[in-house]
Amino acid sequence: MYSIKSAALESIIIASKNIYPQEFFSMLGGKNRTIEELVIVPAIFGDDFASYMPHLVPIDREIIGTVHSHPSKYNHPSDADLESFRKSGEVHLIISHPYDFNTIRAFDNKGRSIRLRVVD
Repeated sequence: MYSIKSAALESIIIASKNIYPQEFFSMLGGKNRTIEELVIVPAIFGDDFASYMPHLVPIDREIIGTVHSHPSKYNHPSDADLESFRKSGEVHLIISHPYDFNTIRAFDNKGRSIRLRVVD
């Protein structure tokens, strides 16, 4: 199971709402299976995609995964999401519209659903 600090979750929700109807993307920073912060990296937000440039991501051992939004109610990974998961960390979050804790799902780097709990 992974944990996410409530402040990091609030940041994801706010960013997703602000970028809507485009997809939001960010990296996740943390340690000991706890997501502590968003690591903002250069990214392109589109109507049905979000992409980033891996060569511009800083080398940081505390980057443990990614988060992105889906502007629909569908919070399952696409084939492109699964490919990205395999390349960039151990935990990946997808948050779907209307962007709240009930619409966020966590996945491992193979796309398997994992539990996520909120901590302070």
